[in-house]
Amino acid sequence: MCSRRRFRLVVLSNVDRASFEGSRRRLGVEFAHVITAENVGSYKPAPANFAALTEYARRDGLRLLHVAQSLFHDHLPARRAGLPGVWINRRHDRPGWGATPDPGRPVTPDWEYPSLAAFAEAAVGR
Repeated sequence: MCSRRRFRLVVLSNVDRASFEGSRRRLGVEFAHVITAENVGSYKPAPANFAALTEYARRDGLRLLHVAQSLFHDHLPARRAGLPGVWINRRHDRPGWGATPDPGRPVTPDWEYPSLAAFAEAAVGR
C-alpha cells in the first residue's frame, strides 16, 4: 500500500519558505502542508510553532505523530503540546548531542529509530 494513502506528511521547519522549497524539490516527496518559521514568526522550540501545527491538524481532523531528531528543538516542545513522538536518533552510536543543544532535562519519546529510513520501513511495513 502506498504510504500516501495511510499517512499525510506535514512539515514544521525552522527555515523560511524559499529555503524549504529547495529542500522539497530535492526530496521529491509530496507534503500535505508545510509550516515554516517564516509562517509562524518564531523558531522552534517556541510554543507558537507547535500551536500552528496542532491547529492545522485540528482543522483537518488529523492525528499527529511527531517525528524529529532534536530533543531540544522538537521533542520537548512537542511533549508540552501533547504530541506523541518518534526520535530519529542519528547519533545512536556516538556520545553527545551533535549540532543540537542538550535538552537540559530528560525526554522520553514514544519510539526511537536510528534513521528516518529505519522508521519509514517500520511505519510502511515493507
